[in-house]
Amino acid sequence: MDNLDFYNDTKFCPTCDTYVRYLMSIEHSYCADCGGRVRLFSDKDWKEFHEGLNSRRPKGGRPKKNDRESA
Repeated sequence: MDNLDFYNDTKFCPTCDTYVRYLMSIEHSYCADCGGRVRLFSDKDWKEFHEGLNSRRPKGGRPKKNDRESA
């Protein structure tokens, strides 16, 4: 996710089973090698991404309700 260079940007191609350069259209992106649809992450990287997000979330529930009336 550190790629800030347009020419070196990659997405995951399930057909090629690797991160590849891609062609972008309005609705989807396609692999520049095989033409298959690509996605942002592989399944493994997607799982790691969500685990990282969940580990940074606060561990509490909802804040206690304030019983005072508002003016």
